[in-house]
Amino acid sequence: MLADIMSFSSLNLANLSDAEALARSRREPELFAILVRRYEAALLRRARAILKSPEDAEEAVQDAFTKMYLYADTYHPQEGASFASWAYTILNRVAYTRYRSQTGERGRRAELDPEHYESLPDARAEFIEDLSIRNEVVAALAKLPEAAARILRLQFIEGKTQEEIAQSEDLSIPAVKTRVHRAKKQFKEVYDSQKYD
Repeated sequence: MLADIMSFSSLNLANLSDAEALARSRREPELFAILVRRYEAALLRRARAILKSPEDAEEAVQDAFTKMYLYADTYHPQEGASFASWAYTILNRVAYTRYRSQTGERGRRAELDPEHYESLPDARAEFIEDLSIRNEVVAALAKLPEAAARILRLQFIEGKTQEEIAQSEDLSIPAVKTRVHRAKKQFKEVYDSQKYD
């Protein structure tokens, strides 16, 4: 499980509120593990209820935590709206999107004979590798200046076109291209430096 992979030192950090842990995790990514430990089991139960498959549920929870981390700056504590409700909202969207795509694919899938299973790659090893890469990407994004991280999130995570980014950020298209180019260069430097730390 994700909480087993992430770790943090317990210097009274367990006493942080959810909102504090989320806000501080932008500067100290290891603090996000506090939220994973608090909510992973409950979110996993919810995802299993929607998706019925333990593997799909784990992937949905991982995707939901990734979105929570990447969009932490959009969370603002409000009366009657806790972090938990925000987390469940994100998980529900991820799980129902996955569910809808799976129901559309079911008619196009062919069942495999048992003797073919051995030729398939080890899905758990791939999941751990994916998780490791995602964590490295999240950590690298957290180390970038906010403007660079934002432009990369808009284009590569939210999937916005450069024209849409130019309109939403009130920039010219050449300015967006320049910012994306610089941000990619900064990201590559940070990401590569993590491998040798």
